[in-house]
Amino acid sequence: MQPADPAVRAALEAVLMVVDEPISAAELAATLEVPQQDAEDALEELAAEYARQGRGFELRAVAGGWRFYSRPEYADIVSRYVLEGQTARLTQAALETLAVIAYRQPVGRSRVAAIRGVNVDSVVKTLVTRGLVEEAGTDPESGAILYRTTSYFLERLGIGSVAELPKLSPHLPGLDELGGIDAPF
Repeated sequence: MQPADPAVRAALEAVLMVVDEPISAAELAATLEVPQQDAEDALEELAAEYARQGRGFELRAVAGGWRFYSRPEYADIVSRYVLEGQTARLTQAALETLAVIAYRQPVGRSRVAAIRGVNVDSVVKTLVTRGLVEEAGTDPESGAILYRTTSYFLERLGIGSVAELPKLSPHLPGLDELGGIDAPF
């Protein structure tokens, strides 16, 4: 068997770096516009090469497709990294934004920004990425995307629903003078 074309191997690596589920050799061949046998040969070569080199990752054929995976002997290290990333502390801005969403949900970014007095676009994206808030439809008047907290948020706080969040009114001085405000504090 003749070694696979280095350009095909490199292109396969580039595509495999961005897939989030196994991709078949046929799909890879179609994407690269090469014969399927050439893609299969290159995939086999890459998998064998990574194994020989003892890389921290391996190329596996699973579920009818190919994908990169971390090597089993590094599972503890990878798990530690992933878990630490998930438990990283939120910034003050993220905590404030999360509190506004939790108490005012469903709420749009512009309303959260008005309450906080700063742009919250990137903070909301971070909260969505971390799974603490999610889209909850659109505002019928403005068409803005509304956000609400997730079940993961409730789980992390150890509560069953947002109704169990502490009432804010005892912690806000002079709230009785603000009787006309539309928030259920």
